[in-house]
Amino acid sequence: MINRYTLAGMKKIWDEENKFNKWLDIEIAVCEALTETGEIPQDDMEKIKENASFSVDRIKEIESKTRHDILAFLTAVAESLGEESKYIHMGLTSSDVKDTARALQMKESLELILDDLQETKQALARQAKKYKMRVMIGRTHGVHAEPVTLGLKLANWYSEINRHIERVEQLLERISVGKISGAVGTFANISPKVEELACKKLGIKAAAISSQILQRDRHAEYLSVMAIIASSLDKFATEIRNLQRTDILEIEESFKKGQKGSSAMPHKKNPITCERISGLSRVVKANANVGFDNVNLWHERDLTHSSPERVVLPDSSILIDYMLNKFTDVVDNLAVYEENMEANLAKTKGLIFSQKVMLSLVDKGLLRDDAYAIVQRNALEAWNSEKTFKELLLADSELTEHMKEEEVEQIFDYSYHLKNIDVIYQRLGLN
Repeated sequence: MINRYTLAGMKKIWDEENKFNKWLDIEIAVCEALTETGEIPQDDMEKIKENASFSVDRIKEIESKTRHDILAFLTAVAESLGEESKYIHMGLTSSDVKDTARALQMKESLELILDDLQETKQALARQAKKYKMRVMIGRTHGVHAEPVTLGLKLANWYSEINRHIERVEQLLERISVGKISGAVGTFANISPKVEELACKKLGIKAAAISSQILQRDRHAEYLSVMAIIASSLDKFATEIRNLQRTDILEIEESFKKGQKGSSAMPHKKNPITCERISGLSRVVKANANVGFDNVNLWHERDLTHSSPERVVLPDSSILIDYMLNKFTDVVDNLAVYEENMEANLAKTKGLIFSQKVMLSLVDKGLLRDDAYAIVQRNALEAWNSEKTFKELLLADSELTEHMKEEEVEQIFDYSYHLKNIDVIYQRLGLN
C-alpha cells in the first residue's frame, strides 16, 4: 500500500516552513560556533536559543517590501530577540544559509527515498521468489525468443533497484555538505573553524572549498540520480503495460473495486498507474537538464540557478517519492495470468527451442552453418504449416540421420532453459 505519511513527509521537507526552520537552525548553529570561539557571550547565546523564532506570514509581509527573502527572514527573527539579534547572520552571506539549508533538504529527501527504494526492493524480492519458476516466453525485438520466468524478469528489476540504493547512498555523502565561508568563499569575515563547528552541529560536512555558493555539480548529480531512478521506473512500468495488452495479457495492474477504465467502454481495464509513472518520468528526466545548465554560472556566482532550483529540486524529489510508492503498490498487487503464459508459450508451436536443436546438431558433429540451415528450413515452414516444429523436424531425413526421436523429444523441455535460475538467484542473494 502507498505510504501516505511518507508522501506527506516529502512535501513537508520542501515546504516554506521547513525551509525557514532550516535557515534558523543554521543561524543558531553558526552562533553556537561563534560562542565556542569566544565571539558571542554565553548569555546572549542562551537568549538566542531560547527566543529566536519567526512567523511565515510575517516573513512574507516584510518580503513584499524588501523583495529579499533572507533579509525579510532576518528581520522577522530579530523581532523575536533583543540586542542579541546583532549576532544573527554575523559574517555570513545569503548563500551560506540558503545553500546549506538546501543541502539539508536534499539530505532528508534522499533518506526518505532510500526508505522508498528498500520497500520497492522488498516487494520485488517477494514476487521474484513467488514466481521464480513461472515459465513465460522471453521476447527480443518484441518477438518470441526463448523461455524465461516471470521471477527472473522481476529479479532483474530487483537488481536494478539495488544499484539505485547504492547510487543514493553514495550521493547522500556528496550532497550532505554545507558552506559558511562568506561572500566569495574566502572566509574574510568568518573563520573556517566556525564553518566546521556549525556544519558538524547540523549533521553534515563542511565543503573543502566553495565560492559564494556550493558548486552545482552536486545538485546536477542529485537531479541525475532522480532521473535515472525515473528511467528505471518508466522501463518497469512499460513492461507491465506491454504484458497487460489484450493480445498478451500475462500480467496486469490490479483493478480495484469500484474502479472504471473508460467513460465510453465499460469493459476497459487500463494500466493507468504504470502510464502515470511513465508520464511523470518525463518530467524528472527533463529536470535533470536544468541541473546540467545550472553548473555553469558567471564568476563566483549568478542568480540563474536559483529560480529553476526552487522548482526542479522539490518536484523531482516529490515525484520520485510518489512514483516509487505507486510502483511498489503495483508490484505488491500484480495480477498474474499463468494460463495465458502457457498459451503464449505454445503460439509458435515449439519454435522457441530452435537454438537448442541447432546446438544439439553441432554436438553431433555438424558444422554450425549446416545445422543452422536444417533448423531454419523447418522453422520457416512451421510458421506457415499446421504441423508443429517438432513434427517437421522428425519428418526431416537430414536431421534424423543425426538425431534419434527420443533425443529430439528431450529438447522440447522447459527445464533446459531453467537449469541456471538458482545460480542467478544465488548471485542476487534471493534464495
